[in-house]
Amino acid sequence: MALRIVDSHVHFWNPPQLDYSWLADLPALNQPILPDHVPLEGPGWVSDALVFVQAGSLASEGLAEAAWVSELAQQDARIQGIVAFAPLESPDAAQTLEALQAYPLVKGIRRLIQSEGSGFCLQRAFVESVQALPRYGYSFDLCIRHHQLLDVIALVGQCPDVSFVLDHIGKPDIKAGLLDPWYEHIKALAQFPNVSCKLSGLVTESDVDLWQPMHLTPYINHVLEAFGPARVMFGSDSPVLRLAHLTYEGWMKVALAALQSLSESEIQQIFGDNARAFYRLN
Repeated sequence: MALRIVDSHVHFWNPPQLDYSWLADLPALNQPILPDHVPLEGPGWVSDALVFVQAGSLASEGLAEAAWVSELAQQDARIQGIVAFAPLESPDAAQTLEALQAYPLVKGIRRLIQSEGSGFCLQRAFVESVQALPRYGYSFDLCIRHHQLLDVIALVGQCPDVSFVLDHIGKPDIKAGLLDPWYEHIKALAQFPNVSCKLSGLVTESDVDLWQPMHLTPYINHVLEAFGPARVMFGSDSPVLRLAHLTYEGWMKVALAALQSLSESEIQQIFGDNARAFYRLN
């Protein structure tokens, strides 16, 4: 029986429609990316459901992006969840969260932390907005770089009722082969039972021209040990993986090979069940 995949982390965009200025210097990505870029199936697997994650349009276009992806879902039933943008540090945060209630596919919020300075996610307004997310039925995607893990640990400690997921295993410096202090910080973060972790985005933290699957192994193994198979979920980060000269099918092959020692039920958890439960998909 084919493995039924729930991809917890995909992006779509249409540059003429919304403003994605960060794509300007990335010709491999600076083109319309629609749901058909995610294959319907591959060797031994079927694409069952997709979770769209906000893709860095202008902050003023966050609601428009959620509306656009909701329309895409009418054309591709695999789109079953949206992680939308909200300006959590802003006085307008509650207004935005309320407005997002108009889009039933919105299951969570992501406000990028990775490009912000130290302490950004610990300012009072940000923390209070995160604490309010369960009121709207939303989880929070943590998109950071590895040096921000201590801030995130402090944030999570103040939000015991929020369901968090760490995108891209916290973006460790795989290119440099650095494990510490990411290794210890991941162990500390995993102590919080309300935190899960996405197995995604590893190849673009590697040397995009020279990476090999073996370079990813210690990072994947550590995340599995820290969080356990019940709190790890597969994500492709498609189409960003193209920057590492990788296709969607190629990442599936690498990820499946990395987890081949797990049981069949654990593999189904990671590649489908965990994301479906976390994002409360249909």
